[in-house]
Amino acid sequence: MSQLSNKIQLSNKIQYQEEPNLMANTLHKVTVKTSDIAPLSFKQQQALRAVLECGLPHVAQPYLAIAKQIAATQAQVLAQISHWQEDGLVKRFGLVVKHRKLGFKANAMVVWNIADDKVTEVAEQLSSCAEVSLCYRRPRRLPDWPYNLFCMIHGTDRAVVIAQIAAMTKKFSLEDVQKDILFSFKAYKQQGARYGKKGDVNG
Repeated sequence: MSQLSNKIQLSNKIQYQEEPNLMANTLHKVTVKTSDIAPLSFKQQQALRAVLECGLPHVAQPYLAIAKQIAATQAQVLAQISHWQEDGLVKRFGLVVKHRKLGFKANAMVVWNIADDKVTEVAEQLSSCAEVSLCYRRPRRLPDWPYNLFCMIHGTDRAVVIAQIAAMTKKFSLEDVQKDILFSFKAYKQQGARYGKKGDVNG
């Protein structure tokens, strides 16, 4: 099996998640004529958001099932999702990939101590590498934690991942930059972000 980046495109822009076996039902863009559809109440909108964050139901008509959960119609649910997409609140639906179950157990978070005026440049360079699935900046916590740039690499073999990191380091002339490689040993939880209130599913 090749590296995860060659099999699955991960994105840090995923807003809502769904299970892999629902890929056929994924909505990349919802187009609905909404002029004659009654809008959801604020509480229904909150409930819809909370339900979507938990993933689409494993049924033939997931949006109808969601509508029943929040005391709405399927048309109202689709119209609200369409509005959110038009407003940029929902970019797209995506997958939460359980990469360890796929054999990708050599997963490393590489942390870098990059000069502040070089962070954007280096981040763009690292992000251009196919093997990097996430890259983001975080504040230092001096004096114990000097690192301010983080990138994630998923692999099936630790030696291969280390070699990839060495290649990136050389390619972008980062040999003199302080860094550390943090391999994960066990995954206790993996899910998409949650923004709605837990249990808030009634209109």
